[in-house]
Amino acid sequence: MGLDLEMELEFLEERLKLAGARIREIAQEGLGYALSKAKAEDAETVRGLDEYFHRMAEFLLLVNENRKFVAKGGLKKASLEELGKRNHALYEDVLPENYDKSFGNPDYAAARLGEGYGKLLGFLHVELFAAIECAYVGMLEDLVIREELFVETYGVFEASLREEGVLPSVESIRQILYWFVSDYSDHGKELYVAQMVTPGASAAVCVLKEADLSDLRYLYAYGQYVSENELEIAKFLAKQPQETIDTMADTYTEGYRIGFEVAGKDLSKKKTAEILWPIGFERMMKKAVENLKKIGLDVVGRDALHGYWYGGAAGFGTSPNRQYEFDHREDQALFVDKALIQRSLEVLRTAFEEHKEDALGYAGPAVVETFGEKDFEPQFKATAAKMTEEQNELWVDYKMRARQIQMDYVIEEERSFTIIAFPLPEIRQALPDPSEETYGKFFEEIIRINTLDYKTYQNIQATMIAALDQADHCEVKGMNGNRTDLRINLHKLENPEKETIFENCVADVNIPVGEVFTSPVLEGTNGLLHVSRVFLNGLEYKDLSIRFENGMITEYDCKNYESEEENRDFIRDNVLFKHKTLPIGEFAIGTNTTAYVVARKYGVQSKMPILIAEKTGPHFAVGDTCYSHSEEVKVYNPDGKEIVARDNEVSLLRKTDPSKAYFNCHTDVTIPYDELGELTAVKKNGERIPIILEGRFVLPGTEELNKALQS
Repeated sequence: MGLDLEMELEFLEERLKLAGARIREIAQEGLGYALSKAKAEDAETVRGLDEYFHRMAEFLLLVNENRKFVAKGGLKKASLEELGKRNHALYEDVLPENYDKSFGNPDYAAARLGEGYGKLLGFLHVELFAAIECAYVGMLEDLVIREELFVETYGVFEASLREEGVLPSVESIRQILYWFVSDYSDHGKELYVAQMVTPGASAAVCVLKEADLSDLRYLYAYGQYVSENELEIAKFLAKQPQETIDTMADTYTEGYRIGFEVAGKDLSKKKTAEILWPIGFERMMKKAVENLKKIGLDVVGRDALHGYWYGGAAGFGTSPNRQYEFDHREDQALFVDKALIQRSLEVLRTAFEEHKEDALGYAGPAVVETFGEKDFEPQFKATAAKMTEEQNELWVDYKMRARQIQMDYVIEEERSFTIIAFPLPEIRQALPDPSEETYGKFFEEIIRINTLDYKTYQNIQATMIAALDQADHCEVKGMNGNRTDLRINLHKLENPEKETIFENCVADVNIPVGEVFTSPVLEGTNGLLHVSRVFLNGLEYKDLSIRFENGMITEYDCKNYESEEENRDFIRDNVLFKHKTLPIGEFAIGTNTTAYVVARKYGVQSKMPILIAEKTGPHFAVGDTCYSHSEEVKVYNPDGKEIVARDNEVSLLRKTDPSKAYFNCHTDVTIPYDELGELTAVKKNGERIPIILEGRFVLPGTEELNKALQS
């Protein structure tokens, strides 16, 4: 350890000691004394504040006690049972059974503190909960600044009540939190970028590499919430033969490698792969790290820290409470203004500049996703922070400009990615038989789906593409209550011998195998997209309908809530990502009938992740195209034909006004085969080439896909 680093750590320890001493005093004294001084109309608010600061001080003392416990080797000395109790105690306040009386709940915070203080101290609640992970993984600066923020905020209330007998203004508290966000944005962005591109910067990756998989106590080393999901999946994978683990890891890393090969990108120029995995999958991931090392890649990863400036996750677990996360999804509304946005962009560029050499060696993310959690239907709360229209526009602009800064250092045309998904043990409750044996069989089915022979699909899909390349447009219509009626305009080929419209997608970046896709022409793409039930980004949508005019969304609705406004807000926030409209960026035909049948056999259609679900019918992505930011890179199908439909009218704006060319989102909406009445390619002369009729493939040469549907 260098002298400078040693001195910095000593300084941080001293700050932490001072903050801890003051927090102990706050836990003892609180604001109860101020009741006799406060105005009668402020009495209830003071009582609420007294409760808030007492509870949060006790929480931080518990965090500090656990930090010392970890520092003394507690993770290796304590029993698994004790570690579980400690983990539960740290997250207890936000668990669903306690959330009604948590200050992290906007409704409770508003009731006890008033709406103004409630929103602000609710934000502080989220920031303080990030202290758990900081304490466990040794991120002292991040722990210190949050404890000092708590002490400073308390001090303003304490001084105002003690000296003047009045509560401080809501704006004065907001200013404290605003400057915390602004002042530490450089630290947050530095951490974000360093962990993304620099080996050794991620504590989670260190936990993975050092984990003794024969001892499940390692699961608690991340400092994240550990549920039965994490414990059970780790135990389940520990029982699997090495051959199964090798298959899972090899499929994942080979998909990553092949993604570069298929796109004609030089992987040898890269030094690091960013791995993102669910806690409990470490046995697979250790093998994956070995595989990546063999092809010349070290691994990096971003720690799954909560808080304003953190982003991404390396090892991530089951959320302790998805409603808590949903309630605080727009906490930036408390601070977002032009000055803060500008500062954030400046420090992001500075962070990338400091790590520009590592950024050039960054190959892209390799993601392991999970599915099978209990259904979650979020509640909208009027007491939660919500951005204004002006802030929405600022935030959307910030996201686009931040993405552009990242692309200045991470060359989009040179990077790739891969994603694969596996079921959590929690899905057992949705299976016909919740036994471990049935879960094991279902898990094996998912492995089988992820490793289907890509050559078979490649050849069938080539036949399909040959027909689609003749089309002027496609028509898609629903059945069995599905109201879809769409006309998809397609690019026109100038040289059919050497060019194609659709990409023949096999199992590389998007595992499993099974789709052909294109970027539609927006002008002339019109109609209604409807699905009776779909899960997008972990959220369920009932009777989702989206109308397009010339390829752009003009109307949208669902039936999740009684209020039409809430339904529209739900879609705008989580599908349109606050944009006023989005283009249709992708039209695809999923061909993985095996996955479709497995989902229905086990009754988990609604649980399947979009990664698999998109392969089980035609799907339409709203947002950017699949070639976003890489349109100039030539891409070829296995038959040697160049895929020329890489642009649409919006993405082409990059040549004249880049700020309007991208939306930095891409969400797939799939129509399942049993709701699909017709998918037909229509030639310029009106001749029709049916591809799918009443949920079955009818194009000659694709009949093989129906065998799974008939089994």
